[in-house]
Amino acid sequence: MNNSDISRIIEMAWEDRTPFEGIYKSYKISEKHVIKIMRSNLRRKSFIMWRKRVRSRKTKHSVLNSIKYLRHQSKIHNKHR
Repeated sequence: MNNSDISRIIEMAWEDRTPFEGIYKSYKISEKHVIKIMRSNLRRKSFIMWRKRVRSRKTKHSVLNSIKYLRHQSKIHNKHR
């Protein structure tokens, strides 16, 4: 996995409306592996803050939410900066 893929996975993991199932669909990476990526690429405090945030979000697990999106994509996604 290259740095741009890891960067995008981290970005998707931070987004509230991107469930782990959406990350799996895009990259074939399980929630457990996403957690390992986050742990190894974030500072300790950032990782702890992210874990607390994820635990309290129903939107990170498609089974727990009623939203039918597999992935949220912002309006500016993939636009040249």
